[in-house]
Amino acid sequence: MRAGRPRACSVMGMEDQSVVDVGDVRLSYRTWGDPFGSPVVLLHGLGGSAANWEAAAALLGEEWRVYALDLRGHGESDWPDEYSCELMRDDVLGFLDECEIDRVGLVGHSMGGVVAHLLAQEHADRVERLVLVETPPPFPSELKPAAEPEGPVDYDLAVVAPIRAEMADPDPEWAAGLGEIVAPTLIIAGGPESTMPQGRLQDMASLVPDCRLITIGGGHRVHEIHPDQVAHQITEFFTG
Repeated sequence: MRAGRPRACSVMGMEDQSVVDVGDVRLSYRTWGDPFGSPVVLLHGLGGSAANWEAAAALLGEEWRVYALDLRGHGESDWPDEYSCELMRDDVLGFLDECEIDRVGLVGHSMGGVVAHLLAQEHADRVERLVLVETPPPFPSELKPAAEPEGPVDYDLAVVAPIRAEMADPDPEWAAGLGEIVAPTLIIAGGPESTMPQGRLQDMASLVPDCRLITIGGGHRVHEIHPDQVAHQITEFFTG
């Protein structure tokens, strides 16, 4: 992957945490690695934040310039009370534009993987390689009721219902668009411990023209349980 030369965005206290305005939404993100290294963008799942990627991102930062975003409604980013995966896709595109990042290795976990493959479908020129970690396949499904949080949370509770509705009954164009992804794609599965139907991940992989599926194990949050293995597989894939 080619190196990018993003301009500095405004720093927010911590050396590795910054913010950038994308339209009416301010996005927070964290960075690791050489500022002139090839750019890799990490996207978290529903109810998560950039912090979920911390262990894997630190390892990836040894090789790449890593950006982990807080998507709208999560973490330190704005909570604008209007949510969809396509709005998040547009936010990520705006982030790349504002930071003058041309093409990236794009990695998404769960909901973040949906955002990632939507970006790869619509803006093929911006995604050099794509990694989907335990990403819900874009097929209709029945979801178990969402668990009520037991205490304070670092996300807007209003984000849960619309995103889960999209996961349960996705736009048919999402599945159709998988065939339009030109970036080499790696899907990482969490194995039998995962709550996600693993067979449907294979069905999704079969629709992406240049796609490989691997299983690491560890369940749905495999990137947190086995950050070393996930980082290794991503690096191998990006350099292969």
